[in-house]
Amino acid sequence: MLTTNYGSSSAETVANNEDLVTQILIRVPVKPLLRFKCVSKHWLSLISSSHFYHHHNQNQKQNHPTSLSAVILRRNPSLFQFVPLKPTKTTTTTPPFTSLHFINQNSPSNIKILHSCHGLFLCRSVQEKNNILNQNNRHCYYVCNFTTKQSTTLPSINSFSPNEPISIFGLTLAFEPSKSPHYQVVCVRSTKVSMYYYQIEVYSSKTRTWRTSGSPFVAPFDIVFDNGVFCNGAVHWISPSGSALYYDIERERVEKMPRLVESWGKRRSRYFGESNGHLHLVDICGVRTTKFKVFEMERDYSKWFVKYEVDLDEIVATFPEMVRDYLDPCDSYYYAFVIVFVVRNENEEESSLLLHIPGKIISYNFRDKTFKKVCDLTPIRNETKSSLQFGWLDAYQFVETLACV
Repeated sequence: MLTTNYGSSSAETVANNEDLVTQILIRVPVKPLLRFKCVSKHWLSLISSSHFYHHHNQNQKQNHPTSLSAVILRRNPSLFQFVPLKPTKTTTTTPPFTSLHFINQNSPSNIKILHSCHGLFLCRSVQEKNNILNQNNRHCYYVCNFTTKQSTTLPSINSFSPNEPISIFGLTLAFEPSKSPHYQVVCVRSTKVSMYYYQIEVYSSKTRTWRTSGSPFVAPFDIVFDNGVFCNGAVHWISPSGSALYYDIERERVEKMPRLVESWGKRRSRYFGESNGHLHLVDICGVRTTKFKVFEMERDYSKWFVKYEVDLDEIVATFPEMVRDYLDPCDSYYYAFVIVFVVRNENEEESSLLLHIPGKIISYNFRDKTFKKVCDLTPIRNETKSSLQFGWLDAYQFVETLACV
C-alpha cells in the first residue's frame, strides 16, 4: 500500500511539473504524440503549442538528422502509394492518408499535390462551376500537414483588374523548421510590364498575406516554374535546355545558376531535387544509360561537381525485367528505370539512390554499390512487364511533423 501511494505521489509530481513533462514528450515520435493529445486538456494544449513544436523539432533534428521516413508516389491526381524507407517500431508503415478528402470535403478527387517540403505539402484543386470542370475554372491552393490532417486555404493573389486576370506559372513551398515555425509560398506570376517579364509574390504563414517581392525579371523561354526545388533559403528552377535560376528569399533576388557542362548527347531522363540541404542534378544522356553521375551544387553556386558515380549493371543482371528487349540495345530507353530520389544522409555510408524499376522500388547505396528491394508496387491494369508507373516529378518526400499550417 505504501508503495502504491509513493508511486501515485511520484506520478502526480511529474504530471504537475510542466517543464519535466515537456522534456519527456519532446523525445516521443510524432505519431504517439498525436494520440497523447487525448490524455487530457492540459496535454492537448501543451503538445499543440508552438513552443512545444519548436523544442520537439529541435530534438528530433539533433537525434534524427536525416528524418525522411517515406516517399509518397502519385499514380494519378487522386491515387497514391506510400513507400516507407526505414520501417521501425517508431516510424509509420501505414499510409498517412488514403484520400485527400480532409482538404476539401466537396471534391477530393480534384486535388493534386504540387510540392512537399519538410513535412508540409502544397496542393491545388480546381473549383467547379455548375459541377463542370474547364480550363477557365479558378484554382484553389492549400498547405497541408498529412500527419496531423490539418490544412489551410491560401488567399487569392490579386489580379491587375477584374478584366485582367494574372497568369500563375508556378508555386513552391519554402519551409525550414530548424530556423522558423513559419513557412512561405513562392509564386511566379505574369506582370503588366511585358509578356517576357515575371514577378515574384511571396505568401507568409506568419502574416497570412501575399506580398510582391523584388523587381520584375526576365527568364529563359523554356524555364519550368512549376517544378521548383527549395533548398537552403532559395527556390531553384531548371529548363529542359539546362538554363537555371534561383530566387533567394531573404535577399529577394533572382540569380542565374551555372549550367551542367558535362551533359552530352540525347537526354534520356533527368532528376533535379534536394536532400538534407544539398541540391542534386542528374542528366542521363547517350546510349550507355546504366552508368551516370550525380552532381551537387556548391553552396556558393560557383559550379556543379560530381558527388557520386552510379553503375546499375548488377541491378540489371538481378532484375532482367529492366531490359526492354523489343528495343535496339543502342536505344536510350533500352533499360527501364527512373530516379525517384537522391537520399543524402548525414552518415555518407547510408546515402543512397532510390530507383523505380518495373514493379519495384530499389535502393542503391552510393558508397559500397550494394542494392536492395524497398517494396513491390501495386500493378496497374494492362501494364507490360517493362512499364514504369512514376517519374521523379511524381514522388514527394514525407516527414512526420507537428508543424502548424
